[in-house]
Amino acid sequence: MSRYSKEDILRLAKEKNVRFIRLQFSDILGIVKNVAIPVSQLEKALDNEIMFDGSSIEGFTRIEESDMNLRPVYDTWAIFPWKPKEAAEARLICDVYRPNGEPFEGDPRYVLRQALAEAAELGFTVNTGPECEFFLFRTGPEGEPTTRTHDNAGYFDLAPVDLGEAARRDIVIALEEMGFEVEASHHEVASGQHEIDFRYDDALTTADRVTTFKFVTRTIAQQLGLHATFMPKPIFGINGSGMHTHISLYQNGRNAFYDPNGPYQLSEVALHFIAGILEHVRSFTAITNPLVNSYKRLVPGYEAPVYISWSAQNRSALVRVPAARESGTRIELRSPDPSCNPYLAFAVIVKAGLDGIKRKLTPPPSMDRNIYHMTPAEREAAGIGQLPGSLEEAVRLLSEDELIKSVLGNHIYEHFVEAKRIEWDLYRTQVHRWELDQYLGVF
Repeated sequence: MSRYSKEDILRLAKEKNVRFIRLQFSDILGIVKNVAIPVSQLEKALDNEIMFDGSSIEGFTRIEESDMNLRPVYDTWAIFPWKPKEAAEARLICDVYRPNGEPFEGDPRYVLRQALAEAAELGFTVNTGPECEFFLFRTGPEGEPTTRTHDNAGYFDLAPVDLGEAARRDIVIALEEMGFEVEASHHEVASGQHEIDFRYDDALTTADRVTTFKFVTRTIAQQLGLHATFMPKPIFGINGSGMHTHISLYQNGRNAFYDPNGPYQLSEVALHFIAGILEHVRSFTAITNPLVNSYKRLVPGYEAPVYISWSAQNRSALVRVPAARESGTRIELRSPDPSCNPYLAFAVIVKAGLDGIKRKLTPPPSMDRNIYHMTPAEREAAGIGQLPGSLEEAVRLLSEDELIKSVLGNHIYEHFVEAKRIEWDLYRTQVHRWELDQYLGVF
């Protein structure tokens, strides 16, 4: 049941002096778009009467079918705390519909809703909890982003070494004022790298919060003269940014992953779900790691997972089972990065796991050795595969997996693959700084 009614939102808008409302939605690549309306049009928006031109958004619709309808999700009502209180701005995240009242198949939020509906048909609700890492960099004279960090701190360091502490504080305050329950914030391993963790929730609510979190983080950083980036690997030689994603299933109010009598106190449902992820992870990596740059992070030596395995005891595995049990039993998929579209990423992860449950797949034995210390021959003998090494390979593997393609639907699959093939082609035909430094003076 919604926390807010139409009347609640209209009352709050009047009480808080809201002048403008941003109707937000996500494009296929996970970029937040919005249609801004004056408060005089709020009631019309709440009655699902706002239309927009979808043909102006890359990969959304063809020009001959451009009219799209925005339907606000009342529970996403939030006021931007950084705007003046005498002329406040608010936002509502929207679902996108066609004018005939049908959900638009190119709306990433719809794709996740469909995946969660299948989970519900099997009796499950899905909770997710992401750990979003990001970098804070200085800006240049014209406000352009640089890769110069503004601190020399390390993991969990404090001020005055960690100059990002003030920025994290302001980000956390803004998030809490927008309804987040922030659990922790700290400096990460690399200089200029940070993490803010908020409480897990149902997967759709969490995806909404990831998009909001990235938007708020960039906004607050900009106000402080910094640039926040969720680019996976902005600097060579140091750790990249991940979005480790914790997942649990609940059934009849109980954690479906927990069985006190199962191996590692895991249920058959949990083991099947893990097996489904391992079965499809190479195919859905294009979605969870969607940039050319994503594959600069997915290399050995920087704590990012590369090898396909699961473990209840060590952190080098792709799928880790944290120590908590009973209501806290969950799995952690460590490969996604924060450049992904969270709606699509959660959808493919959930559907891969559900496929494991429906087919009763069995995972390989838990890998308790440090995989990074194993030789290639040892990994091959243990049946440990590897994630794709480039966006080109990831897109090819995506195109070979009918289940993951069906999760995305034809519209998103076709537009996503087209965009990523163009991205790869532009990358591979460029002459990069490394090539000039390496070859220009020698050959």
